[in-house]
Amino acid sequence: MCQIAINIPNEVLFDTKMNVEEAKQFVKCAVALGYYTQSGVSIGYCAQIAGMTEEDFMKYLGKNHISIFHYDDKTEFLEELNNA
Repeated sequence: MCQIAINIPNEVLFDTKMNVEEAKQFVKCAVALGYYTQSGVSIGYCAQIAGMTEEDFMKYLGKNHISIFHYDDKTEFLEELNNA
């Protein structure tokens, strides 16, 4: 597992009313969200990054209006819908 450190000015924590643990969780979720949406990293790995279960990460995606379903075209979507 790789560990990366970032510096966040204390003023940001003050302005957002976050404590250090809340800021850590916010950053982990933001990184996981970025990897999922921009790099196509799996839900499982992104859930690990965020420190969540896969189910909780999928709920987090939903709260951020990000679908877990990816279709290349309308035909593929309709085919999946018919198979459901």
